[in-house]
Amino acid sequence: MNISTPTLITFIVYLVGMLVIGLIAYSRTKNLSDYVLGGRDLSGSVAALSAGASDMSGWLLLGLPGAMYVSGMNQAWIAVGLSVGAYLNWQFVAKRLRVYTEVANDSITVPDYLENRFHDRSKILRVTSAIVILLFFTFYTSSGMVAGATLFEQSFGMDYTTALWVGAIVIVSYTFMGGFQAVCWTDFFQGLLMFLALVMVPIAVITNTGGWTETLGKVAAVDPAMLDMFHEMTLFGIISLMAWGLGYFGQPHIIVRFMAVRSSKEISSARLVGMSWMVLSLYGSIFAGFAGIAFFAGNPLAEPETVFIALSQVLFNPWIAGILLAAILSAIMSTIDSQLLVSSSALTEDFYKALIRPEASEAELVWIGRGTVGGIALIAILMALDPNNTVLGLVSYAWAGFGAAFGPVIILSLYWKRMTRNGALIGMLVGAVTVIVWKQLSGGLFDMYEIVPGFILCSLTVFLVSSMDKEPDADIQYEFTAMEKEC
Repeated sequence: MNISTPTLITFIVYLVGMLVIGLIAYSRTKNLSDYVLGGRDLSGSVAALSAGASDMSGWLLLGLPGAMYVSGMNQAWIAVGLSVGAYLNWQFVAKRLRVYTEVANDSITVPDYLENRFHDRSKILRVTSAIVILLFFTFYTSSGMVAGATLFEQSFGMDYTTALWVGAIVIVSYTFMGGFQAVCWTDFFQGLLMFLALVMVPIAVITNTGGWTETLGKVAAVDPAMLDMFHEMTLFGIISLMAWGLGYFGQPHIIVRFMAVRSSKEISSARLVGMSWMVLSLYGSIFAGFAGIAFFAGNPLAEPETVFIALSQVLFNPWIAGILLAAILSAIMSTIDSQLLVSSSALTEDFYKALIRPEASEAELVWIGRGTVGGIALIAILMALDPNNTVLGLVSYAWAGFGAAFGPVIILSLYWKRMTRNGALIGMLVGAVTVIVWKQLSGGLFDMYEIVPGFILCSLTVFLVSSMDKEPDADIQYEFTAMEKEC
């Protein structure tokens, strides 16, 4: 595909801007806390947009529009579930987690928090949770690499493998240099850019097809069933799509933003900013993919997940198209960088420092963190070399894994004083294993999204094991009470 010079220039300027942010953050990164949590100095608005951008990824501009383009309005149930889940996460998890991670020995990672919350001196809880993070983030990061390669391949006519390496190099560069501050500030600007694209594209395509009524008519001419949210939807099907919302409670790259907000008092304003951005962005994504059915009715796309890219290039002048392509790359980059950083922190803080070199200096830990960013990225790239992988398929597996393994553990650790270390450990393992096993099965009940049985079984396991276990020590209960008082 030929691409105009203005589009290419705009795109390159964006990439250079992201690298500049990485360089600035590099100069401000002095220790491991700075590198993996930004020194707990994020404003509420930056945390909110950063959480939203890192959450949605290329799925928002590739996966969801593609699903809408193929199936129509019955795919909108995902957006309903995500909106509810994200709101509940901000409402019931954000403030308590921000306070508790500081009360629990100033924890800076999810495994760090779990170890300190339950005073686990054996380190088994820290190591197990770090392994779960690395396992599922490998799939999640790989999905982003696939999305990035798809963008470069479709927009610039690159070979898939070349496109994969180009996208990966840019993302790894600024994450390697600047750590959490670079990730959050690039996510902030990327979130604004994504929002702009998700407002402009659906308005433009609906206007171009003659308005909303005309768009509905053209979609109905392709297939009337595409207008029906309940078409071919069983109860299990609706539950499966809405159950995506359960995943929010256990996503390490999202909840770490709650831990990094400079004050728990800013959580309310952050929730308003974050949810406003999210709901409007989801609507934009849904209507862009849906209207794409009408726009390309006479010439259907061979690759459904490129519908947003195709609309951006056809409907706008080259300068605007460059900005919109940058927005799509923003969605991809904003998630991969967060995943790389959380995975790096798991290896650095939860393996290297905890088990190998407890006496390591801060400078050494920062460089180990940077090195693991590159190593994890390489593994994800190798997994993404298969161009037949879909963004939505890879994301759904990782999302379920985190939601089932960590979601119930995080929620109950914040609200149930009686919860024990063994309950958290066994519950986490049951949730993760359920997702892995359920994914391999099919037919009937097994067609339900694996996060549902995983979340339920993890919750029950935590409750039953903790109830049979001895009560937590007085120190643990004291810290829990202190957290509740501060909240």
